[in-house]
Amino acid sequence: MFDLSNKVVVITGGAGLLGKMHAEAVTEAGGTAILTDLVDSDGQYCHHMDVTNKSSIEKFINTLDNVDVLINNAAVNPTMSEKKKSNRFEDFDVNVWNKSLEVNLTGVFLCSQVFINKMIKNKTKGVIINVASDLGVIAPDHRIYDNDVKPVDYSVTKHGVIGLTKYLATYFADKNIRINSISPGGVYTNQPKGFVKRLSNLIPMNRMANIDEYKGSIVFLCSNASSYMTGHNLIVDGGRSVW
Repeated sequence: MFDLSNKVVVITGGAGLLGKMHAEAVTEAGGTAILTDLVDSDGQYCHHMDVTNKSSIEKFINTLDNVDVLINNAAVNPTMSEKKKSNRFEDFDVNVWNKSLEVNLTGVFLCSQVFINKMIKNKTKGVIINVASDLGVIAPDHRIYDNDVKPVDYSVTKHGVIGLTKYLATYFADKNIRINSISPGGVYTNQPKGFVKRLSNLIPMNRMANIDEYKGSIVFLCSNASSYMTGHNLIVDGGRSVW
């Protein structure tokens, strides 16, 4: 039921933290994971594909005979230490806003469009998984950030991803293509202790996720274990969004 043997799974944003974990999950379940990104990940080759450029997506997909699953994982989500301008809404740079929309939402739109067309042409019972966020379900709690706020672009685009997922799921249901999203909570990556404590206090399980704790959910959504699920947003956040 959870077997991904003979399944080809394309993962965008493959050079990122979760992209590599998604690939591990797929291969451990017997599938073939193909990572795409603009750069290689540490020790792992990524096929070049720009999710914001339809021609780039089409050029890549033309190298594949078949695709069973697309995981739309590519996203812009700078850490607080990487920010260069104010995160305050009053001063937020529209160019940053537009870039986030282009990658986080339009990228999902374009990749889904191209890959679904391929699946329909090949008469594949395809699966699309859109990686959203717990911040696509709830608003950020700005109190947990040191003298700063979570910028508006990330949360808004992830809300959009969930909406797009529902639209596509109903639109392509008669084509035997299932489309779901997953909303993971924050992953612990040695963030400052104060931040981790404040965020953990908002989570009933009282901790952030370990890096490998979304692998089971990814296999579930990719496999026949979720064969009667489409248009659903699977929230895996330690209970944060229900508190």
